[in-house]
Amino acid sequence: MSDPQRIVFMGTPDLAAIVLARMLEHQRNTNPPWHLRGVVTQPDRPRGRKRQPAESPVKQLAVSHDLPVLQPDRVRRNPEFAARLAAWEPDVVVVMAYGQILPPSILNLPRTGCLNIHASLLPALRGASPIFGAVRQGLTVTGISIMQMDRSLDTGPVVDRTETAVLPRDTTGSLGPRLAELGAERLLTVLPAWLAGECQPIPQASLPGKPSHCGLIRKADGRIDWTQSAADIALQVRACNPWPAAHCWWQGQQLRVLEARPETEGKPTREPGRVLDTDDGLAVQTGDGLLRLTTVQLAGRKAMAAADFRRGAGRNMVGSLLQSAP
Repeated sequence: MSDPQRIVFMGTPDLAAIVLARMLEHQRNTNPPWHLRGVVTQPDRPRGRKRQPAESPVKQLAVSHDLPVLQPDRVRRNPEFAARLAAWEPDVVVVMAYGQILPPSILNLPRTGCLNIHASLLPALRGASPIFGAVRQGLTVTGISIMQMDRSLDTGPVVDRTETAVLPRDTTGSLGPRLAELGAERLLTVLPAWLAGECQPIPQASLPGKPSHCGLIRKADGRIDWTQSAADIALQVRACNPWPAAHCWWQGQQLRVLEARPETEGKPTREPGRVLDTDDGLAVQTGDGLLRLTTVQLAGRKAMAAADFRRGAGRNMVGSLLQSAP
C-alpha cells in the first residue's frame, strides 16, 4: 500500500474550523488515502474588551489534535515560512477563509496545487464576504465552489460547484455554518479524485452566471439609512447579523436592530425614521413601507424582543425619530 498523501489546511475563523473538524473526523474514522500534515492560520490577535491575544478557532482545534501549526504574519516574500511549508511536502493545500492572498511560490508548492473552498456559486461573489453578499442581495440560492487557486482573487477553475437554498429568515450567521458543512462534505468527496489526478477543473468562463465581487465587511455597512425601502433595510438587518449589526441612533444611544420584517405601505405618510406604535411592538417608517422591529439591542444592554423593549427602556420611543448617524 502506498503512503498516505499529505494535506496542509489553511484557515482561520469558525467556518474554517468546521471544515477542519470534518476532515479530522473523516481521517479518524475512515482511514482515507491522505492525512493532515499541519495547519497554517493567522497569528494570535487581540480580542475582547481586555484586548488579550487569542488563538484563532482553527489553531485551537489543531492544537487540541496535536497538529503542527504555522502562523506567519505574512506569506508573501517570506522565505522562512515557504521553507517550513515545503518541509511538510504537501501533495495539496486546502484553503478556506485563511485571510491572506497566496503568492505563486506557495500556490505552486504542493504537488497538485491549492484548493479553495469558496462560499458562493462562482463566478458570482468573488472576494472576502460571499455569505454576507448572498444575504444582502436577497439571493434565494447560493452554494459552495471548490476551486483550484490561481494568482488572481477567486478566478481559478472550479472542481466542484454545489447549490443550496438561502432561507427567508437566514442571516449571515445562520447561513455560514451550513455552507461550511456543505463545503466540508463536498471536499471529502472530491479529494480522492483530485489527488489521483482524475478531476477536470472547469474554467469559470464556462460556468453559468456573471462575475461579481464582494469586499470586506465594514462597520459602516450596518448603518441604517431610513430613506431606503423597508425591504432593503430588512435584507441589511439579516446580512449584518451577527456583525456589524444593523444600527441607528436613538436619544444619542446606538440601537441595534437584530431582527425585523418589512411591510409594504405605499409611499410614506410620515418622515423616514419615525417610530410608530403597533399592537405587537414597534415599527419604523422607511422611504418605502414600514419596518417592523422584532429584536433590538440598546448599547450596553441585552438583546430583547421589541415588544419587551417598548415596555421598558423604549417606552418613550413611539413618535421619536431614529437617526442614521449620532
